[in-house]
Amino acid sequence: EFFRELLENAERSLNDMFVRTYGMLYMQNSEVFQDLFTELKRYYTGGNVNLEEMLNDFWARLLERMFQLINPQYHFSEDYLECVSKYTDQLKPFGDVPRKLKVQVTRAFIAARTFVQGLTVGREVANRVSKVSPTPGCIRALMKMLYCPYCRGLPTVKPCNNYCLNVMKGCLANQADLDTEWNLFIDAMLLVAERLEGPFNIESVMDPIDVKISEAIMNMQENSMQVSAKVFQGCGQPKPAPALRSSRSVPENFNTRFRPYNPEERPTTAAGTSLDRLVTDIKEKLKLSKKFWSTLPYTICKDERVTAGPSIEEDCWNGHAKARYLPEIMNDGLTNQINNPEVDVDITRPDTFIRQQIMALRVMTNKLKNAYNGNDVNFQDTSDETSGSGSGSGCTDDICPTEFDFITTEAPPVDSNRREVEASATQPGWSLQTLFIIFISLVLQRQWR
Repeated sequence: EFFRELLENAERSLNDMFVRTYGMLYMQNSEVFQDLFTELKRYYTGGNVNLEEMLNDFWARLLERMFQLINPQYHFSEDYLECVSKYTDQLKPFGDVPRKLKVQVTRAFIAARTFVQGLTVGREVANRVSKVSPTPGCIRALMKMLYCPYCRGLPTVKPCNNYCLNVMKGCLANQADLDTEWNLFIDAMLLVAERLEGPFNIESVMDPIDVKISEAIMNMQENSMQVSAKVFQGCGQPKPAPALRSSRSVPENFNTRFRPYNPEERPTTAAGTSLDRLVTDIKEKLKLSKKFWSTLPYTICKDERVTAGPSIEEDCWNGHAKARYLPEIMNDGLTNQINNPEVDVDITRPDTFIRQQIMALRVMTNKLKNAYNGNDVNFQDTSDETSGSGSGSGCTDDICPTEFDFITTEAPPVDSNRREVEASATQPGWSLQTLFIIFISLVLQRQWR
């Protein structure tokens, strides 16, 4: 929502400024600028847009239109205008504005879009994992932990904290294996967030874009005679325009006065906040979600509605009686549950669905890595005039640091036959299964909001 309104405000600001500055000339050629913002919006919303090519096309089209306006005494065919556009890079009619703007726009939009995609992937992974059904072994362990005290005449005695931890570590063994890739994903999100606060700040790029384009147009006007002469030399002498065509001079065609840019004029969004504050708030929430999956059993078991609490070690249900729980606490992850005393866990059969979520995180982390370095993962083969690789990296040695390396973990072999909860096992524990999923969902929602 914030980024969408930022683009709309920038487009509205440019339109208002150019109508006041250039009047009818702008209105007659406004589709060139409208197309620019349409493509930027399409890119941000996930469209298959190569930012570099799109920006190059914008300046080429603008040069064609400008060239006709500064040379109204001539008639230009489509072929001739196509020849004119080829001189965009060679003549630099707009000065250094196109190069600088391309660097700023590409890296800012890449970072912003990838960051929002990362937030979406994180939310989707959390939501999907929260709906994973418990195994029959987990359901039996939950039944024993939560209901057996009633059978023993101890309805007020809650499970021991360590007892709960072993049950939860067995039940959430596959979920804990998300932790390594999840932490790498969160680290990558935080690094891209720093980019959004610093050199890749899309707000600071889009705020003055109207003034920057106007500066480019002014530069074209000032150098119109030299540009025209070189184009005529390269493309040939154009044909004179019909007698009825106006032959007004450049100063009459353009009103060179335009309002100065005020950096304090920032767009007003529905969110009512600036990008810096928005990103700072998200960063704090991301930091809180680190190591979420490995600490999930502890989060559940410290809830007073579930256990007696870590401070009560004697007057709690240990699975057999009201007494201290003696077995050691298992480590995290599937392979560490081979000797879990409370939950029967088959460590040879990892959960296929959760392994898919690990891969989703790994793919997103790679995209974030590229965005951090200013590269669009969808266009890795396109050349960039400053970095030489990636789309719109815009990074030089003194601007962008060296790429950071991500250490990825290989997922264990996956058995294609995922365990199904047998009817005989699910019938007595169905309410437990529902309770388990609902509780996990509540914890996830609280952490990932």
